[in-house]
Order: sequence, then C-alpha cells, then structure tokens
Amino acid sequence: MENSTQFTSFMLAGYSDSGHLKYLYFIIITVLYVSIVFTNTVLIVVICIERSLHEPMYLFLCSLFVNELYGSTALFPALMTRLVSDAHSVSTVYCYLQMFCIYTYGSIEFSNLAVMSYDRYLAICYPLQYNVIMTQNRVCILVCIIWLYSFVKFIITLSLTIRLKLCGNVIDKVYCDNYLVVKLACSTSDTTVNNIYGLYGVVLSVAVPLITILFSYIKILSICLKSSIETRQKAFSTCTPHLASLLNFSFGCFLNLLQSRFDRPMRNVPTVLHTILSVYFLMCQPLFNPVVYGVRMAKIRQACKNYILSEIWMHVMFSEGQLFNVT
Repeated sequence: MENSTQFTSFMLAGYSDSGHLKYLYFIIITVLYVSIVFTNTVLIVVICIERSLHEPMYLFLCSLFVNELYGSTALFPALMTRLVSDAHSVSTVYCYLQMFCIYTYGSIEFSNLAVMSYDRYLAICYPLQYNVIMTQNRVCILVCIIWLYSFVKFIITLSLTIRLKLCGNVIDKVYCDNYLVVKLACSTSDTTVNNIYGLYGVVLSVAVPLITILFSYIKILSICLKSSIETRQKAFSTCTPHLASLLNFSFGCFLNLLQSRFDRPMRNVPTVLHTILSVYFLMCQPLFNPVVYGVRMAKIRQACKNYILSEIWMHVMFSEGQLFNVT
C-alpha cells in the first residue's frame, strides 16, 4: 500500500494558465451566471404569484427552475473566483460540499424530468381523470420525494468517499468530482463498496428515470397515432420543450461521464474545450430550460409579459407619485 496522507485541500488541475484571457473568460461566465439567476428567478416568481399557473406541470417546472439555481450556484461563484486567482486549491470540506451539490443537482434534474414525463402521460392519455390523479398535494409530495431521495442517496455516497485514505490530492477538473476523488484512494480494495454503491446509484438516478420517460412517451405516441391532428399538435407543443431539455441534459451528462471515466478519447482535446465540455451540463442546462419553456409555452410567456409590464407600470406610477410629492 502507498503512503497515505491526511490532505486538508485538493488541487484543481483543470485550470490552465490563460494569461489575460482569464479576464475575458471571467466576464463571459459572469454574464452567463447573471442570466441564469435572472431568468430562473423571474420564472419561479411568475409561477408562484400567477394563480393560472398553479397546475401540476408548472409546479414541476418551478421545482426544475429552483434546481437550476441550486446547481449553477454550486459551480459558478467558485469558478469565477478561481479564474482570476493564481490559487487553484480548495479545502476538503468545500470540495465535498461542492460534490454533494453537483451530484444531487444531477439526480434531481433526471428525477424531475421523469416525473414531468409521467405527468404529460397522464394529462394526454387520461385527460378526464388527470385532475383527480394529479392533485396539488400529490405534486408537492412528489417534489419533496425527489429532493429528499437525492439528498439521502448522495449523503451515503459522500460518507463512503470521506472514509477513504487518499494518496493524492490532484483533481483533473475545474470542480470537485466524486469519481476522481475515489480514484485517488491508496487501495483499490477500499473502493469496492464505493463502486458497488456507485453502480446502484447510477441505476436509480439514471436508469429508472429513463425507463419512466421511455414508458411515458411510448404511451403518448401510441395515443397520438390514434387521435386527431388537433390532439397531436397539443401533445407536440407540450412535450417538445421537455424532450429538448432531456436530450440537452443527457448529452451534457454523457460528455461529463466520458471525461471522468475514459481518459484516452479526451487526450487530444484542447484544454479550453475540455473544460467547457466538463461543465456543459452545469452551464447550458440552467439557461437552456428557462429559455425553452419560456418561449415554447404560451401561458408562461404571457404570464411573464404581464408580470414585467405590471412591474414597469408600478415603477412608473411610484416615480410619478414621488415627483408630485416633491413639487
């Protein structure tokens, strides 16, 4: 066995010396993060205050948008800080916390998308019974289960990782990755439980949601083939944003998995592109979802317009009132 050391920090080797370009990268990432926070926050507020959006589909969307804020905040502030800093080390406590947030974000995202696909299946295939089956209480219970299950599952994963004796502290990414930390273990025999539970976690977090999604869309497709053109168009309009979101997130997770598990295919990839691909699912998905759902779904689009116009009107009235008081 190699000599193990009690490390107090990890070195993130994914950062490269980009010279003055780091300030350009900092500006780009800052604009991207501000856009993510603004768009997701607006949609969360609109869904919460607009009574016409207090329906199961929009409540699941609200959970999705909250998760986008949660996942992006786990990455962006730290990424922006280290881009302009010469120190690329992080404390072990912060590293484990970041791993917890990023992995639970991924689990919640897949689970939320799976529940949303099942919700669309019920709405399209059982329209008359839909309001009886999918009540607001059941929606709240499902959302709570999604979040609590993801937290509990990764608390176990994290506890298995923390117990390992490590013989290195260099992580070849710009953020902390659980699999790369496990690879730093001094003995492969110590990681057996981690690997078994990791496989179990992948099945529950990815395979089960994907099976639910496939089942839902096979049923939706079979109903649409037997229905009128109007029904098909309605199903298409409600399912397109969900499918686009699912494909985008799955693509990002696949890129991340490819980089973490298979080093050889990524050796010839430029460093900047390598970094972009590794954070794709955390950068693009949080901005992709609010844009896609905000543009494609008429009720959300109209509610956003009404909310923005009312805020502008209130601001104008307040300014005029202040002016009259002064004069």
